[in-house]
Amino acid sequence: MSTSLIYHAWGLVGYQYLKTEYVNGSIIISVQKNPGKLCCPDCDSFNIIRRGTITRLIKTTPIGKKSVFLRIIIQRIECRQCHCIKQEKLYFAEPKKSYSKLLARYVLDLSKKMTIHDIARHLDMSWDTVKEIIKTYLKKHVAKPKLKHLELLAIDEISIGKHHRYLTVVLDLVSGAVVFVGKGKGANSLNPFWKRLKRSNANIQAIAIDMSPAYIQAVRTHLPQATIVFDHFHIIKMYNDKLSKLRRQLYHHVKNYKYAEVLKGILWLLLKNPENLDDSKDEKERLNKALKLNKPLATAYYMKEELRQLWKQDDKDHAHTYLEQWISKARASGINMLKKFANTLSLHRYGILAYYDYYISTGPLEGTNNKIKTMQRQAYGFRDNEFFMLKILTIHKTKYALIG
Repeated sequence: MSTSLIYHAWGLVGYQYLKTEYVNGSIIISVQKNPGKLCCPDCDSFNIIRRGTITRLIKTTPIGKKSVFLRIIIQRIECRQCHCIKQEKLYFAEPKKSYSKLLARYVLDLSKKMTIHDIARHLDMSWDTVKEIIKTYLKKHVAKPKLKHLELLAIDEISIGKHHRYLTVVLDLVSGAVVFVGKGKGANSLNPFWKRLKRSNANIQAIAIDMSPAYIQAVRTHLPQATIVFDHFHIIKMYNDKLSKLRRQLYHHVKNYKYAEVLKGILWLLLKNPENLDDSKDEKERLNKALKLNKPLATAYYMKEELRQLWKQDDKDHAHTYLEQWISKARASGINMLKKFANTLSLHRYGILAYYDYYISTGPLEGTNNKIKTMQRQAYGFRDNEFFMLKILTIHKTKYALIG
């Protein structure tokens, strides 16, 4: 092996090759800085005195399946000009690290396609070392995304495990990138984001959220100029919850056993969109049978289908007229559930109709939340919450595909 090879293979400039050893299946290459290249690590003066050496073993990129270590003979230097006594600098490895910068870059490249466990096994490294490399890079490069370019946002929370643990996620709807991950849920979890957003001078035009009073108040306080758009998926979900509650109430108050059995079996049919009902399983027939037996349930069900059409109108004026008609019809139905829901929509009509000013929703964020859950499931959970949150900030770059 030559000095030229250690330069071209591992990028060692100014070092001379000494010898190669083969120990327990690993390759150990001994190198030393050229005497003429030694200088003060502080002032770069060549007017120095050598004060002994130490040896350091640094793991670098492998040759085939063989692990490669660089045994560096490091010179201790006393500078006659600035009078400091220090070891020579190693530009190819970080202080107190047992691996080279080149190996760290190789680990980062592999992390785009492999799990931490696979990388550790492939490179014969510890799982913790591989994770440390990835986490150090993420903390430096992705922990604080740039916010100046933001215009359209979506905010929602995600459940990350047992004991009601939540994270609040903010998504850039233009790029699809997660720009903030907050601990917990509610308005307080967004406080660090508002501070960074204010310093960035970003021009936020609209934000898609659910009808949570805490989120509404937080957006109005910190971004009074932004348009609030209430997510229509959350509105339909809220209606479905009310519809399920109505079905339960009817089930518990009915006295006819056969009728009760019909109501008991149609929960998921009520929540399904009509176009998704399966004819092969007689789902339409079962649903129609149940609706014929109870007028309030039938009214609530068909009102849901009418509500879904609110977001398919030609423009905002038509949508406004349609919404007012739906509210009037719901209030005239005589069903308490519909009356209360109509009042809710009436109070939040400004954010519902804002959809026609900015055609945004939290739908893309729901897709991102699914990717987060997939990542968490593949990792069998994350013990390090900080590392988990850093990984979420790069989730938009992750692609999941079946191999076969």
